[in-house]
Amino acid sequence: MNEKSPSASGAPRLEVDDVIVVDKKRVRTAIGGTVVGNFMEWFDFGIYGYLAVTLTVVFASDVPEPWGLLVTLLGFAISFLVRPFGGFVLGPLGDRIGRQKVLFLTMAMMATATALIGILPTSAQIGLWAIIPLYLLKMVQGFSTGGEYAGATTYVSEFSPDKRRGFWSSWLDVGSYVGFAAGASAVAITTAITTSISGENAMVEYGWRIPFLLAVPLGIVAIYFRLRIPETPAFEQTGAVEADADDPMARQGLFGIVRHHWKPLLIGIALVSATNTAGYALTSYMPTYLEEEVGVSNLSAAIATVPVLLVMSATLPLIGRLSDRIGRKPVYAIAAGSALVLLVPAFLIMQIGELWAVMIALFMAAVPVAFYVAISASALPALFPKASRFGAMAVAYNVAVSLFGGTTPLFSQALINATGNTLMPAFYIMFFAALGLIALLAMRESAKRPLLGSVPTVETPAEAEALVERQDRDPLIDTSTMPLAIRRS
Repeated sequence: MNEKSPSASGAPRLEVDDVIVVDKKRVRTAIGGTVVGNFMEWFDFGIYGYLAVTLTVVFASDVPEPWGLLVTLLGFAISFLVRPFGGFVLGPLGDRIGRQKVLFLTMAMMATATALIGILPTSAQIGLWAIIPLYLLKMVQGFSTGGEYAGATTYVSEFSPDKRRGFWSSWLDVGSYVGFAAGASAVAITTAITTSISGENAMVEYGWRIPFLLAVPLGIVAIYFRLRIPETPAFEQTGAVEADADDPMARQGLFGIVRHHWKPLLIGIALVSATNTAGYALTSYMPTYLEEEVGVSNLSAAIATVPVLLVMSATLPLIGRLSDRIGRKPVYAIAAGSALVLLVPAFLIMQIGELWAVMIALFMAAVPVAFYVAISASALPALFPKASRFGAMAVAYNVAVSLFGGTTPLFSQALINATGNTLMPAFYIMFFAALGLIALLAMRESAKRPLLGSVPTVETPAEAEALVERQDRDPLIDTSTMPLAIRRS
């Protein structure tokens, strides 16, 4: 890149050639190829969540109650406890070799592990040893997803135009929740068909394998799309930034990320914890809660949950677009505030046990989740500079999810068992919502701005020319953080 003349303030100046122009068609291709990976990841969550009670019989039939269900939920928690290790390896690797290559690797690992669960031996065949290979495959999934969401959010945020980053990035989590709904639907349909053919024990005998084996054709399709997505324009433009332990804008390893970016890391961890305690309670834990605490059947739980998730998914681009207009911080405030107000009434209504009451309660619980997740992919990567964005996202996201988000089913059920209070999941989520509100006080607004350490991204050459012309009077443009060299006179 040519060196740039400094402005009166000493900051380098943008030229039209510096501005990244990404047309809508290329954005759609890139984001579509990324969404399929999140679909696959959450498809597995949906399967495991809705089969948790069945898998307890399959893999932990010799474990006395109530420990059998906790052993199964521990498998879900283990996959999240492994995620930071995946993030610590795959995140910095993505900053060094590129986003696309790592996203292909994470997709292949996830699809393979999910499919292999479908052919595992059961406790009826090998006793308590059956839980070990299940845990090992959940660990492989956890390692791969340690790089998946951090990489996917980095990818879509870098591909999205600055003014519409909230809208375009929101589609990533549309894939997530549609994937979960698809997993829940696969379980419901499989249950209906196999029990009608082979009786009530069909799912325990063989039916549970079918949803996992669906990962084979779905994984092939997802891997194909991952091979076709291009590298992000931001990474293509400058490649991997040279490492420099003393420069916060340079590429950093794990220690450098913590040293230079500890404040945005803490903000990110708080917001991810608030988002995912609410998100995983609504998705992965809700099937177990409805069956064990409300007395709703597995099939009825899926019938109630799937429409809620699909409606919620449809609102995410609208909320993402709203965040482009009013900012990410106000939308996060709406999310946390609605969690504090709605969750206790939602769980009380759920106790009525009728299908209509469960659906109303789930819609209430979905409100904060929708506002949280709609802006996660646009707000969180913006906390960190381009050179270390993938690695820093991997640290913040996976530490929070592994300690608090993914363990929500296990902690929620354990709290209910310890206290006998069926509202404990609501209190657990509300605690992290309050922490999220505190974190917002220190968060920098990122809507409409170029990503930290990146040049502006627009949709048309005309926008690029207009942006360059107004750069001196536009408060949203700060060239001092951009990868532009200063021409010395």
